[in-house]
Amino acid sequence: MNLPRVITSLIKAQNAHDTLAYAECFADTAIVHDEGKTHHGKVEIRAWNQHSNHEYHTVMKPLDYEQTESGDLLTAEVAGNFPGSPATLKFHLTLDNDLISSLKITG
Repeated sequence: MNLPRVITSLIKAQNAHDTLAYAECFADTAIVHDEGKTHHGKVEIRAWNQHSNHEYHTVMKPLDYEQTESGDLLTAEVAGNFPGSPATLKFHLTLDNDLISSLKITG
């Protein structure tokens, strides 16, 4: 699967539970939507990822990737310490200058 470098870096950081590297995949003004909450900027994104890593200890395995008119879509199997694990989730991404400017995670 041919993934953009930033998405490969995001997956690698998530699987290593490296919150600093994870947050560096995002633009300074990026927005993340997950589980009904919105996180603005690298500081909030890093805190959200750190909390998620601590609580769920998730790892990602990419299943599919496509570029659409509305943005990029990564489908990944996410496994961890949560009910229904593993789950197939969709990562709706907007990329800007080789960084993620927005991410929305859906089931």
